[in-house]
Amino acid sequence: MSEQSRSPYRRPRRGGRPGQGGQGGSGSPPAPRDPARRAAYDVLRAVDQRDAYANLLLPSLLTERGISGRDAALATELTYGTLRLQGTYDAVLERCVDRTLASVDVEVLPLLRLGAHQLLSTKIPPHAAVSATVDLARRAVGHHRGRFVNAVLRKVSARDLDGWVSVVAPDRAVDPSGYLSVAHSHPRWAVKELARALGERSKDGLVETERLLAAHNERPRVTLVAKPGRATVADLVAAGAEEARYSPFAAYLPEGDPASIREVHQNRAAVQDEASQLVALALTRVDLHGDDSRWLDMCAGPGGKAGLLASLAGQRDARLLAAEVQPARAGLVAGAVRRAPRDAGRVVAADGTAPAWRPGSFDRVLVDAPCTGLGALRRRPESRWRRTESSAADLSTLQHSLLNSAAEAVRPGGVVAYVTCSPHLDETDAIVRGILSERGDLTPLRAADYLDEVPDLATGPEGRYVQFWPHVHGTDAMFLALLRRSEEA
Repeated sequence: MSEQSRSPYRRPRRGGRPGQGGQGGSGSPPAPRDPARRAAYDVLRAVDQRDAYANLLLPSLLTERGISGRDAALATELTYGTLRLQGTYDAVLERCVDRTLASVDVEVLPLLRLGAHQLLSTKIPPHAAVSATVDLARRAVGHHRGRFVNAVLRKVSARDLDGWVSVVAPDRAVDPSGYLSVAHSHPRWAVKELARALGERSKDGLVETERLLAAHNERPRVTLVAKPGRATVADLVAAGAEEARYSPFAAYLPEGDPASIREVHQNRAAVQDEASQLVALALTRVDLHGDDSRWLDMCAGPGGKAGLLASLAGQRDARLLAAEVQPARAGLVAGAVRRAPRDAGRVVAADGTAPAWRPGSFDRVLVDAPCTGLGALRRRPESRWRRTESSAADLSTLQHSLLNSAAEAVRPGGVVAYVTCSPHLDETDAIVRGILSERGDLTPLRAADYLDEVPDLATGPEGRYVQFWPHVHGTDAMFLALLRRSEEA
């Protein structure tokens, strides 16, 4: 049985007739009449109730149920579309339900959101959207609650999306953050933090912030990485991809399943965001004096950056040690670095804050720190609802500790790359400033100088750091700081 089809995404039925009651989750009902909507509903329930990740659960569920073609495409659109605009739909549903939304049964709420998405954001005719969702409700949660779903969705269908936003969102002139929170389906605190990272203030209208929020709700293109020494961009282009804009290893896949590409199937290429490729590449471009044979990826799971670094290291006769604290994720890293040129990748299950290596052991160190993930909301839209205003503060101690440990792990004259998939200033600038204030042996490099092919990257004091943006670069919002450890006296 595959890793994705085991217990995190499956649970026993709670009883009741097949297709009714509280089944939810990824348990497959027998012969569903509408497999696409049933799959989307089951994923939405699992995300809401068990903190499942849609990008992991949906593909495995589609495979398990044999859903393909147009049904798979519809299930994907319904799942991700509903998750992206969940905040907007909840504001609409609050007006259409005769009690608080929090009091609606947990197995019914995903049906209401699913129906709202079809009515407000797709070209599905309203009568078909209501009828299909009510039919699903009757099969999944019973006829009585199906009547409730029908009544609510008929109220939703009274206006289009813009009409509802004009009714349920705060006045933009009075409360810009509140308006954008509802109109673009982000928690209010996230809107404020993203605006702060962009350097915008509410009184200025938050124009660029709105562009960023809108980009988060767009369907991201699939980006592939050709692992150096094992595949080329030309190989991916021959398989139907398009040469990417920035990374010399990247290609965009306009359509189709990445796993069907031979190079991906053979682990010679992989799915990886372009910014993720470039922050790893920047680390390898920094000039070093002396030895350059020992590299470390300190927080390597699930292995995307480690796979690229191992290939680059092998081409230079260097070796990469990829460390990951969770054994299961370390197994994923091992798969990512497998068959790197010169067998350059090695994996260890280890805690970066309690290192299993001697100080000063490495020439280059990457610390891709755990973070709020505000930079990857296009691909993981449900993440925005799982974090709170205190999330960055909760992670800051760990981020600081990992960066300090990385500074200890690198040799004098070596370089550390601090990376987060978040633009939140408390996870980026604040962490780096804190380390620099405590240690006199680190010097920040101007990171944008190592990524000349990408415009508009420089951020932070004197433009020292790099910040990618979805609405500017079409990538995740990756942050990068490069720090060189001073040579010994």
